[in-house]
Parts: sequence; structure tokens; C-alpha cells
Amino acid sequence: MAGPLVGIRVLDISTMIAAPFGAALLGDMGAEIIKVELPGSGDTLRHVAPMYADRSLYWSVLARNKCSITLDLRVPRGRALFLELVKRADAIIENFRPGTLERWDLGYDTLKATNPDVVLVRVSGYGQDGPYRDKAGFGTPAAAMGGLTYITGYPDRPPITVPIALADYLAGLFGALGALAALLERQRNQQGGQSVDVSLYESVFRLLEAVIPAYGKNGKVRERMGNRTGQSSPIGSYRTSDGRYMVLSVSTDRVWQRMIQAMGHPEWGADPLLATNPQRTLHADEVDALVSGWFGEHSADEAQRILDDAGVPVSPIYSVADIFEDAQYRARGDIIQPEDPTIGAVPMPAVLPRFSRTPGEVRFVGPALGEHNAEVYGGLLGLSEAEQATLHADGVI
Repeated sequence: MAGPLVGIRVLDISTMIAAPFGAALLGDMGAEIIKVELPGSGDTLRHVAPMYADRSLYWSVLARNKCSITLDLRVPRGRALFLELVKRADAIIENFRPGTLERWDLGYDTLKATNPDVVLVRVSGYGQDGPYRDKAGFGTPAAAMGGLTYITGYPDRPPITVPIALADYLAGLFGALGALAALLERQRNQQGGQSVDVSLYESVFRLLEAVIPAYGKNGKVRERMGNRTGQSSPIGSYRTSDGRYMVLSVSTDRVWQRMIQAMGHPEWGADPLLATNPQRTLHADEVDALVSGWFGEHSADEAQRILDDAGVPVSPIYSVADIFEDAQYRARGDIIQPEDPTIGAVPMPAVLPRFSRTPGEVRFVGPALGEHNAEVYGGLLGLSEAEQATLHADGVI
């Protein structure tokens, strides 16, 4: 094992995406992740597309670096076994609907009584309290309630749902951050563990920083603006002469001056309506017409070279196929291909962030259901093979 979190043990009792992603991040950084799954069926994510040879590629990535054990937390013997694991854990990550662990007598008070040092990260749709706490929590409605969906898209069309599980991944990031902060505080102050409450909708809401005071102080509701932000101009996507699309972002007057010089149109700077960023934002249609005309006269490669040389932020808009061919991705090793014993190499994103002295790694991809039962129940808890066989026959593990 490698990474800055070697020696930290995490029980991942969550399902699907948000909380499991947080646990996966900790595993990438060296923490030992014990994934607890329901006997027989396992995590729902095991059956989510895209598939390859009847195996979920989603599972291969999100369950990487996790040891899989089976355990039914709802039955008394399962609960007792879980508490034995809790005694040996540093953190627990869960995403059941609020109140579920309490109904199983596995709420934070019980866990803390079992292990005063344990950190419990709780990920849910709407948080552990409030009038919405009992609602089913999924990423798409959370992004809508968090304010993101309303501002995504064009003003003359319906709102657009972001085509990835963004709310889930953001909640996973905040969950991992919360776990690390709680573990650091535990080490510094010697006051034991604590619970960490993360919701999907608040994880999205946290990113809408400028939108909030703009309404609270100015009464301005941010509407859909397509590729624009209302904060700078020019910004957006532009079609080149060879039919490709590039994205450009000019957020300061200094970059604007560099851009118009590079584009061979210094006269644009003499127009008082375009002289400052606030003015350009008010006249974004005129600015876009000028910039679009320039891109339409140059190929993508030409535009990239000219604007790169001038220090203007610009990029081609990549498909995943473009990503696989890109020199920067290759040089940084951003795509790794660990081996799955069933389906072979599985391309996936590399470990982030990068540590100079204690780099993390992907040791293995998503495991088979209960693959590590013997290792955990026998090696960690000291149960005999006969005891494990009985628990298996009774459906406890």
C-alpha cells in the first residue's frame, strides 16, 4: 500500500455514487477501505451501465482499492459483527436515508460508544435534519434544488441537466474532505471522533458563490445565459474554419488587449463600448460577433497557436476520444489501466491529487462480491472458517 493515508481504516457502508466516491478518494490516497455489501446482491452500482462482458465499468472505477465483504447490518449477528469492525476503524462512510442507521441501532451514539475515536461521514440528499431530510436523495433533483439546473442552458430553451452525476461527485469530495478534517482534528485535540453531515443539494449550492450575494444584495436572479457568465466577455465556444469548436475565456482587460493584438484587430480596443470588461459584458452580442468572425477565418490549430503565443486562455472542446489522444494527458499519466482479472485492463482516471513524497496508487479495481470475507473476518476479526461458514449459511455474511 502507498499514499499519505496508509494506516487509516475506513468502513464504506454506502451505495451507488456520492459516498462511495468519497471513500474511493481516501482509498486512492492509501487508506484501507472495507466495502460492506448486502449478501447475495451487493452494491446496486454493480449493475449500472456502462457494462463490459456483464461487468459494470462504473463499479470497476468507483470500487477500486476497496476490499469487499458481505454483511447484513439489519440482523442482530450482522450488527454485532459490524460493531466489532467499528472498534478497529478510523472512519465510517454511509449514505442511507436519514434515520436508517438509528432504526438498526447503529446511529452515531451507538458507534461512538463502541469506538469514541470513530468519525462518521453521513451523505444524504438533503441533510440529517430539516423538513426534507426524509426525501429520497438523488443527484439530479439535488442539482436542481441546489440552483445549478436553473442557470444551465440557453435563455430561450428549458433548463439542462448536467450529463454527469455532478451533485454526487461534489458530495463525495466534501465527504472525503470532511473525513480528513475530522481525523486531523481528532489527532490534534484528542477529543475523539465526530459526525460529518454532507448533503447533495448543499454541495451544489456551495459552488454558486457569486450568484448568492448578487441576489441577496442586488435582487438580481441569475438566468440562463448559454455559454456566458455575465461576469466577463468574450467567453464561450466558437466554431473554427475547419468545423471544430474552441472555448475562449477573457476575464480581464489585460487579456483583452493581448487578444485583440494577437487577432490582428487592435482597433477593437478603441471602441469605448468595448474598452472595459463591464462594458463588454453589456455588449456581449457585439463582442461575440467580432470574435466568432475571427475564429471562422482560422483553423483550430491556427487559433490555438496564435492565442497560446499571446497568453490568451483558449482550448479545443474535447470529446473523450480527444482526451485519449492528447499529449498532455499522456505526459501526466492521467489515464491508467489497472487489470481486472475478469475483463482485463480497465482505463480510468489516475489518482488525484499528486503527492511528491507519498503518492497514492490504484492497487486493484472493483472486487468481486465478498472477495475479502476471509481476509477481514478471519484475519482482522479472528473468526474461524467454521464460524464464517455458519454465518454464510445463515445469510449474515
